[in-house]
Amino acid sequence: MIRHTVQSTATQKLTAFCRGRIVRVPKGPLIRVVGTEVAIPCSVSDYDGPSEQNFDWEFSRDTDFVRIVSTWDSTFTSEEYQKRVGRGDIKLRRSSNDAVELVIRNIQPADQGRYKCSTPSTDATVQGNYDAEVQVKVISDGLSVSGSKARSSTSLRLSEGDSFKLRCSAVTTSPEHTHLHVTWQLKSGSSWRDILSLTHEGKFQPGPGYEERYRSGDIRLDTGANDTYRLSVSQASSADGGAYRCLVSEWVRGADGSWQKIQEKSVEIAAVSVQRTALDVVISTSNVSVTERDSLDLTCNITTDRSGIFQAEVMWYFSASPDDTLSDAQLLLSMDHDSVVSDSTLISLSRVDRNSYRLLVRDVDVEDSGYYFCEAAIWVPLHNGSWHKVVERTSAPVSVVVTALEPDYDVFLNASKTPKFSDDPTELDCRITNVQDTEANIRFTVSWYYRQHLPGDDVVAEELLASMDADWTLLLGDRGRERIQNGEIIFSKKSADTFSLRIQWTSESDRGDYFCVISAWSRHRNNSWVKSKEVTSASVNIFWATQDYTLTVEAVKLKPFFVAGHTFEMTCKVSSKNIKTPRYSVLITAEKPLTDQSSPNGTTRIISLNQDSVVRLEDWTDQTRVDGVVLEKVQENEFRYRMYQTQISDAGLYRCVVTAWSPGGGGMWREAVNGLSNPIQIDFQTSGPVFNVSVHSDSPTIYQGEVADLLCIITTEGMPLEPDDMSFDVSWFAVRSFALDREPVLLASLDRRGIVTQSRRNGSSDLSLERISPLEFRLRVHGCEDHDFGNHYCVVTPWVRSATGVWQREPDIKAKPIFLSVKMDVLDAFKYPLLIGIGLATVIGLLSCLIGYCSSRWCCKKEVQETRRERRRLMSMEMD
Repeated sequence: MIRHTVQSTATQKLTAFCRGRIVRVPKGPLIRVVGTEVAIPCSVSDYDGPSEQNFDWEFSRDTDFVRIVSTWDSTFTSEEYQKRVGRGDIKLRRSSNDAVELVIRNIQPADQGRYKCSTPSTDATVQGNYDAEVQVKVISDGLSVSGSKARSSTSLRLSEGDSFKLRCSAVTTSPEHTHLHVTWQLKSGSSWRDILSLTHEGKFQPGPGYEERYRSGDIRLDTGANDTYRLSVSQASSADGGAYRCLVSEWVRGADGSWQKIQEKSVEIAAVSVQRTALDVVISTSNVSVTERDSLDLTCNITTDRSGIFQAEVMWYFSASPDDTLSDAQLLLSMDHDSVVSDSTLISLSRVDRNSYRLLVRDVDVEDSGYYFCEAAIWVPLHNGSWHKVVERTSAPVSVVVTALEPDYDVFLNASKTPKFSDDPTELDCRITNVQDTEANIRFTVSWYYRQHLPGDDVVAEELLASMDADWTLLLGDRGRERIQNGEIIFSKKSADTFSLRIQWTSESDRGDYFCVISAWSRHRNNSWVKSKEVTSASVNIFWATQDYTLTVEAVKLKPFFVAGHTFEMTCKVSSKNIKTPRYSVLITAEKPLTDQSSPNGTTRIISLNQDSVVRLEDWTDQTRVDGVVLEKVQENEFRYRMYQTQISDAGLYRCVVTAWSPGGGGMWREAVNGLSNPIQIDFQTSGPVFNVSVHSDSPTIYQGEVADLLCIITTEGMPLEPDDMSFDVSWFAVRSFALDREPVLLASLDRRGIVTQSRRNGSSDLSLERISPLEFRLRVHGCEDHDFGNHYCVVTPWVRSATGVWQREPDIKAKPIFLSVKMDVLDAFKYPLLIGIGLATVIGLLSCLIGYCSSRWCCKKEVQETRRERRRLMSMEMD
C-alpha cells in the first residue's frame, strides 16, 4: 500500500479513494503432510486493465526466491523446477480470471518454506500491493488406520433382523495438534455411501438416508480403548449388505481459525451379506361362490424358512378390484404377533395351527362380492425385548361371488288419460304385478323415460324424465326439468304397487313413447339399500292429429292524402284459423330510406301492444313527440295506429307485425304463429329548400398549445327561407386516424335551442362551440395537444317551420371531413430539457473538480526537500 506522510482525519476518510490492487493468499503457516497434494490459492482484486490477470509463483527457503511457474511466461521457471513442472508435479490451475491455485503433488520436506504470488501490473497508476507470501510447513505422516485384529478381512453372513458390530483403529503421532474425523461407509454399487461419522469437532453426523435409524438407535458409533471406533447395526436388512470400510481424515486448525483437512486414509473392514427371509402366503381356496345370507369360510396358509423364535402377524383385506393396492383395500380383521384379534361382530379370525389362519364371514350380502386377500408378516425379538418385522408378503386375491335372492315380478304401463288436443292433460300409470319371493327387506322405485317417436327404423336414445332412489327421493333428468319444477309435470305414488306420471298441459313436444323401469332394492346388514333387479315396461305412445295454424294480417290507411304536420292513421285487421281462443300482440315497424342513420338496417320498431293490451314504446327516440304515436285495440281482431304531427323524416313503409298466442298450462300464454301485414307508405311531396354543409378552417395545421378554428357552413338552394323559419342541430365529430378507419368520436353538439353539450375529454385541451351567424357554427379547440389531430366533420339536422307553424325535421346532412394536423414546437419542447442538462453538467463538473482537488491535496501529496535560497534585494542601477 502507498504510505502517506500526512496523517489526518481527512486522510482516513479518503481511504476508500486511495485503495489499489490487492493480492491475497491464505494466512500462514499452512501445515501439510509429506506425500500429499497441496493447492495454494492466490487471487487479485481492485485492479485496472483486462479482466484476466497473470500470476507468477516463487519459492524461498531462506532469503532468496526461486521462480517456480507463471501463467504467461513459459521461460519463467528456474532450472531446478523445470523437471517437476514438465512432469506436471507442479502446475497452475486457474479457477477464475482473477484467481489461480499452485498445485504441488507429492509434497516433500524440501518444499517447506515461503511461497510468493505476484501479479504483473496492468494498472494506470501504481497503487496497492502486487505480491503476497505464505509460509508452508511440511510435517511427517503420523496417521495409521487398521481394522480389528480379531475381525481382519471378515465376511459376515446374516439373516434379516440380525445385529452386527464392526471395529477399526485410528491413531496419529503428528507433531502438530491435529484432530481425527472417522466415517463408516458402505459400498453401494461402485460408490461409497456415508453411514455415520464422528467429526473432528466431536459431533455425530448420520449419512443421507440413515437419519431415522440413527435417532432410533439402530445405528451407533462408539469409541473404545486403544483408539478403536465401533459401528453397531441393529435390525439388518438386505440394504445393509455390502463392503464396509473405515475412512479417517486428519484435520488441523489454520491460522485464520478454520479447520483444514491435511490427509485422509481408509481401510476395508468386512464384507456383510444379509439373507432375505423366505415367506409364502396362499389362500387354500381359489374362487368361491356363495348364496346371500350364507357364511363365507377362507383359510390363509403361510410357510417360511425362518428358524428360531418368531411370531406371525395376519391381516385380511377386501377389495372391489383385483388390482387395488393395500392402501385402497378395506381391512377386515387382523391378528398381531401377540395373537390379539381386532373386534368385529359378523366377521371372526382364528388360528387353526402355527401356519394356518381362518376367516369366517357370517350372513353374507351382495355387497360382500369382491376380492379377498391375506397379508402375513414375520416378527423376531430384539436384544432390548422389542419385536422387529423382518418380512411381509401378500397372497394372490381370491374372487368371491355372492348370489343375490332376486324377487320375481312384472311391470305393466297404461295411459289412464290421453290428450285429444294440445294442452290437454296426460296421465300414465306404472303398476307392479305378479310379485313373488319378496321379503320385508325389498323396496320398489320407479324411473320414467321418454323416447321421441320417429317414422321408419330410426333409433333415438331415450331421455330420463325422473327417477327415485332407494329412499324415494325424486331425481330430475335434463328433459323437462323446468316444467317439473313449475309443477306442470307431476310424479306420484298412488299405492304400494302403482306409480303415476301426469302432464298437466300436453304440448306437441311431448308427443312420443313413454316407458317406466321398476327397480327392486334389498336392504343389507348395515341398513344400506342396494339395487338387486330392474324390470322395464312396454312403451306407450302419446300422439294426436294436429292442423297447421293460419294467420292473416291486413293493413289499411284511413286517410289516402295528407301533408306534413297532419295525423297519419292506419288499421290492422287480423284473422286466424286452427287456434283455440287466440290473443294477439301487435308491433308497428317502419322501413326508412337508407339515408336515415337512426336505423342502420333500415327497419325501426316504433310501438308495440302485447297480448295483455300493454303498450310499450320500442325504438321511438323523438323526445319532443313522446305522445306522438298511439296504438290501441279497437276490436278483438282489429288495431289502430295513429301518428300525430307527421314530419318529413317520418317518410317510409309502415307494417303491422302480429303474433298469435294460445293459452298454455298454468295460466301462461304460448306463441302460436306470426304474421306480417302489407306495407303502408308515407310519402311527402315537397318543394322546400335544399341544404348543403361544408367544413372550413383557415389554419388546418397548427402547433401544440395554439387554438384551432373550424367552421361549419350551411348553404341553401331552391326556395328561400327567412332565418326565423329555420333552425339547426349541429354535432361535431372527430376520427383519430388518417384513413377514416376508426369509429367517430362525438366532440360537442349545439341543439336548435342553443344548448351546448360536450363529451368527456382525457387531455388538457378544451372545446367551445358557438353560432356566429344564422348559417355558420364555429368549433374552437383551445390548447391543442397531439391527440387532437384527425379528420373533423359536422352533422347538421335542419328544422323548417311550415306555413301552419309546425316545425318539420329534415334529414341529417354530413359534411366532408377536414384533417387537422397538430405539430410540435421543437424549441419549446427542448427548452427545459436543455436547461436541466446544462445545470446537471455544471454540477457534475464542479463536483469532479472538488474530488480532484481533494485527491491531490491529501492522497498524492509528497514532501519535497527544497534547498534554502538566500533572499537578497536587488541593487539599484544608480548605486552601482
